[in-house]
Amino acid sequence: MTISAAMERYAAEIYRLQEENEYAPLSEVAEHVHVSLQAASRMIRRLKEAGIVDHEPYKGVQLTSKGENAAARGLRRHRLAERYLVDVMGFGWDEVHELTHDFELGISPAIEARIDEMLGYPTRCPHGEPIPDRDGNIPELNDQPLTEVKQPISAQVTRVRSHDPKKLRYFAELGILPGVSIDLLHRAPFEGPMRLRIGTWREQVVGYQLAEALWVRLDDTPHSD
Repeated sequence: MTISAAMERYAAEIYRLQEENEYAPLSEVAEHVHVSLQAASRMIRRLKEAGIVDHEPYKGVQLTSKGENAAARGLRRHRLAERYLVDVMGFGWDEVHELTHDFELGISPAIEARIDEMLGYPTRCPHGEPIPDRDGNIPELNDQPLTEVKQPISAQVTRVRSHDPKKLRYFAELGILPGVSIDLLHRAPFEGPMRLRIGTWREQVVGYQLAEALWVRLDDTPHSD
């Protein structure tokens, strides 16, 4: 069976969901792909027939090794398309995730290769997520959620893991973008807010739920305020 771009897109969304849980529930797959549960179920049957997923009743779906390869191709096309829409077409990083869903399905391998070349072979999407290489390799990132950092420390924002346009616009207003240095100055107990220094001067209190979207790479040196 030929694996279509639409099938790769489903595999990519399942991969994202499996980053948080072992299985991807069908309802969440449907929500991420913006289709009805019935439409998602039909596609999941096709994916199972193609050997891309295993389906465990009452749990959800899980990618096979073949499915992981399909997911990498889908992620690569999606994240390159996001870079193109931001870097070349001038869209905001808060707009491109939704715009890319339709745009990416028309990108052939030849166009994908030309986009990659035009952009200078980027390794991250606008939100900091890694772009798989042409062989489907997805680099492992040595980062962690900011909410898991327990002590005041210096760090660099690696990824902003949200597709919520309002959250992304707010992060941009604060200057919290991939590559920006931050200092965790204080965190309140019991999932309370965090006080951050952004760059070298600006301080901002960020709520726990908002901070869950921020992934960071630590500088290994505790920060003393």
